[in-house]
Amino acid sequence: MKRNTFYLLAGVVALAEVAAFWLSVEIERPILIQVAFVLGVLLIYGARKMVEERIEDERTAMITEKAALRTLEIFWVVFFAVSLGSAAFAFSRPLGLRPPPPGPDPTIIIRITEPDVLPFDLFGRFAVGQLVLLCLMIFLYVGFRVYYARKYGEWDRDEEQD
Repeated sequence: MKRNTFYLLAGVVALAEVAAFWLSVEIERPILIQVAFVLGVLLIYGARKMVEERIEDERTAMITEKAALRTLEIFWVVFFAVSLGSAAFAFSRPLGLRPPPPGPDPTIIIRITEPDVLPFDLFGRFAVGQLVLLCLMIFLYVGFRVYYARKYGEWDRDEEQD
């Protein structure tokens, strides 16, 4: 398989993933997008091994390793900070671990009429937040990959190719 054919296949798989996500939301079955995502990743990995023009040498491996390491170094700090903020937000809600205020509770009437549960949209926002963080991680990796490829000359033309 040619490299451009692989990229086209990856684009088609990405579009299929979007369609599977939409369908999963419409029929309210999250297992559909989960299975579709895993199958899409397996398809991409399998197709990547069939690319004929793949050129990987020690320099490419070093660039990939450095980009992955820098992405992890930055992303874990961002992810941890966002997770701490989410935890603080969640624990400040009624089901959180906040200690009761001293003295009689002035909101006892409200608590009798309103259930003491977290709204479900909070979980939806949490999931979208996780997806945003995942996109940030991908963009960080691509940025570091481009930076190290330029730094170590992965895209330099070989003298023998001219």
